[in-house]
Amino acid sequence: MRIEPALMACSGGIPQLSHRLIDSLAFRFTAKAFRAFPKALTTSFPVRSTQQAFHKVLTCASDDDVFTWDDVVRISKPETLSDGPSDLRGYWEKIKICNRRLESQSEFLSFVIEDQIVGYVHKGFAENLRSFKDVFTFPPENSNSNGSSITLHSSLSTAEDRTRAVGDVIKSLGEEHIPGIRNELYPVTSSFGAPIFFSLERAAAPYFGIKAYGVQMNGYVEKDGKKFLWIGKRSQQKTTYPGMLDQLVAGGLPHGVACGDNVVKECEEEAGIPSSMSSVAIPVGAVSYMDIDGYRFKRDVLFCYDLKLPESFTPKNQDGEVESFKLIPVTDVASIIRRTQFFKSNCSLVIIDFLFRHGYFEFYYQNSYI
Repeated sequence: MRIEPALMACSGGIPQLSHRLIDSLAFRFTAKAFRAFPKALTTSFPVRSTQQAFHKVLTCASDDDVFTWDDVVRISKPETLSDGPSDLRGYWEKIKICNRRLESQSEFLSFVIEDQIVGYVHKGFAENLRSFKDVFTFPPENSNSNGSSITLHSSLSTAEDRTRAVGDVIKSLGEEHIPGIRNELYPVTSSFGAPIFFSLERAAAPYFGIKAYGVQMNGYVEKDGKKFLWIGKRSQQKTTYPGMLDQLVAGGLPHGVACGDNVVKECEEEAGIPSSMSSVAIPVGAVSYMDIDGYRFKRDVLFCYDLKLPESFTPKNQDGEVESFKLIPVTDVASIIRRTQFFKSNCSLVIIDFLFRHGYFEFYYQNSYI
């Protein structure tokens, strides 16, 4: 994985082999849109006859589909399906899901500020911006150049002016064009740690194709020589990925907040983890992906942390965004990722990275029946 010095500083400066593998594989695949309940399980293995009823539950796909912790536990067990953990196809599919339609990048205009490419705007979405002539500057309509780009009006020379002007445009476009507005700002830069050109509404980030950064923390416990991961189940009231499985702690990286500080804040809000525990979370690297979905171009970088928690600790959500938590053996979590789409898509990448770093794939190979 390409980790810049400033990016390494935030993630602890530990580029992992697993990151390079995930990043390189991600660019080789494309995938169709998905739901938590796919029309078929993510692996092609046959379901044992004794599990046909459960298979039917998993394969009914409608917008109202929900699953319970009981479903999660059952699908994680070795006897549920006849697959083996050494088969990696289920993991590759999760990488594909986060890296769709990369062959469609030609449909986007470069978003340029001060001669630096800071993002990409789909030509279709750009039509919504043309009427804001005092904010955006477009290439001549008769331009056939492959290097066509969109930029901000030359009168917007300061970060404050740009933030205000683009913010007014987003408010004008509203939920019809940019759903899920959060009134939370993300910095717009050419790379992590570079000067900030302006700040952009978080919900608008993929519509302008800017790089967005976040933190994801694996909270794990060791008992009797085995590792367990605390997994959260998102609230059904969440506007994005309601009811799906998630990291113990995760969150976007807002403007002006350091990675470590953000981890401590999110730990308290999402899991009730006191700063005396969360402050020793270990930065272990970063996972990145690029995904095109219609007018949205997500270019996300997730700074990953591990935190070993005491057996006596039980997380308690404080902000209403998590329905419940469950402590699950790491090997069972791996099966859930391999067999289903129960996890929020980018969380699967972070846990696959955890499996690499903690030696689970090496274990699978050593104990493979193939």
